[in-house]
Amino acid sequence: MPDPVNGPWLQIIGIGEDGVEGLSPAARLMLEQAPYVIGGVRHLALARALIHGDEIVWPSPFSEGVAQVLARRGQPTLVLASGDPFFFGVGSVLARHVSACEMICVPSVSCVSLACARLGWAQQDVRVLSLCGRPIETVAPFLQNGARLLVLSADGTTPGTLARFLTAQGFGRSTLHVLEALGGPDERVHSVTADVGIPETAALNLVAIDAVATSKARAVPLSCGLDDDVFEHDGQITKREIRAVTLSSLAPRAGELLWDVGAGAGSVGIEWMLRGASCRTIAIEQHDGRLARIGRNALALGVPGLRCIAGRAPDILAGLEQPDAAFIGGGLTVPGCLETVWQALRPGGRLVANAVTLEGEQVLARACSELGGTLLRLGVERLDGVGRLHAFRPAMRVTQFVVVKGTVA
Repeated sequence: MPDPVNGPWLQIIGIGEDGVEGLSPAARLMLEQAPYVIGGVRHLALARALIHGDEIVWPSPFSEGVAQVLARRGQPTLVLASGDPFFFGVGSVLARHVSACEMICVPSVSCVSLACARLGWAQQDVRVLSLCGRPIETVAPFLQNGARLLVLSADGTTPGTLARFLTAQGFGRSTLHVLEALGGPDERVHSVTADVGIPETAALNLVAIDAVATSKARAVPLSCGLDDDVFEHDGQITKREIRAVTLSSLAPRAGELLWDVGAGAGSVGIEWMLRGASCRTIAIEQHDGRLARIGRNALALGVPGLRCIAGRAPDILAGLEQPDAAFIGGGLTVPGCLETVWQALRPGGRLVANAVTLEGEQVLARACSELGGTLLRLGVERLDGVGRLHAFRPAMRVTQFVVVKGTVA
């Protein structure tokens, strides 16, 4: 731990494209007195006039630079970063390893602040996304008519890729503002509709999207219970109406982890993640074809972070991160499956299990008797043709078991 008299050993300074001229007096003094300065090639070049200590280029892969900084724990170290280091930046990465009392950060104006100032957008009404190391489909859940998005680009090809993706999703009339090198002498802003296309731009850029949906736009609905056709599946899928009730019973909360056991098409786990950007899912599925299908569905619906595990519950569950909620959609009659999932749940966690067979219902009835909770039978009837006439044809009824694990006093 640092000596509280001598202050933090780690200093993090955010620098903009205007270089040292944009730094505060405090940041300039810290930079001039730093014996060891590490940062990207661009950051070091912007600050070189004030660097008098050792100048170290941040290595690749990125994790090696983190290790290099941590190896100097207790020794004066200054890290140079872009804009606000705690906005999709190195500051938040280092904070996972270094306590707040060990560091001091002096940020510059973030690229988001500059972009909103240039466009006249209110920051509180804007959603910020990053495509640095993330697939383009990450944008999909946020494409809604009238939405304003700021997308941090990976490189100069990102704006063009983004324009093509929006057009394919039915958002080709959206206006894309490409903002390059914000705050510096080479700053440039140009606007175009997505369907016109964008050539490769400067590597340092972000894209502001003023989303306009056409009548054929594939906007992901904000409600639970997406249409079954949204998912690629082989029939093994929790149907839309049942899925809506299932999600309601699972009651997602921000930052929580779901186990989707016997995931099938992955529909429940995917919709869990769509409820909030910090919601996570581990999907467990033993069928290789379905496992690949889950991955494709997750990517198409903009939740590529869904984690797929190949194997059969309960054996495959050992060692997985403890869940906040669990859904058993398949494998319910496998001995020990429900019991293992129940034991793994955190206190206050929710377990939801669906059954359509008599054997599955027997497992749920026994669990309800032993654990408490509730049993609910769900029936759905859909209009169908009977010759030249019509009648409601009932689907297989689903018995749902819901139980909440008691908290520890």
